[in-house]
Amino acid sequence: MDRTANAVWKGNLKDGKGTLDTQSGTLKGTPYSFKARFEDESGKSGTNPEELIAAAHAGCYAMQLSHFLAENGTPAQELDAKAVVTLVPGTGITGSAITLVGKVPGIDAAKFKELAEKAKAECPVSQALGAIKVSLDARLG
Repeated sequence: MDRTANAVWKGNLKDGKGTLDTQSGTLKGTPYSFKARFEDESGKSGTNPEELIAAAHAGCYAMQLSHFLAENGTPAQELDAKAVVTLVPGTGITGSAITLVGKVPGIDAAKFKELAEKAKAECPVSQALGAIKVSLDARLG
């Protein structure tokens, strides 16, 4: 299975601008720029590669954990996963920190933690991010 995305960049690094398109159409002409990546902490001036990695990681992780919870006989009512991808200019992407709050009827905290850690290790995006630190803070809520 292959998934595709296309990036078009015009201009130099600092003043240039780009657009992103995805196979699904979720991103269509979505702007990205140096400002969106390195200067705009609000995130309102467009997307950036780190935001997209964070979305992929949070989504993949939640799906993987939902599978393990269902296999355990304790399907999740809701999994709220957030990933924060850290970019250090001049160094690169240094980590992805997942925070998860799960509503999972019928599971105890120890089993939940075990399955949450297993999902972190086995999520395909976590595996793809093997060159960086991936951390997890998971709790029932």
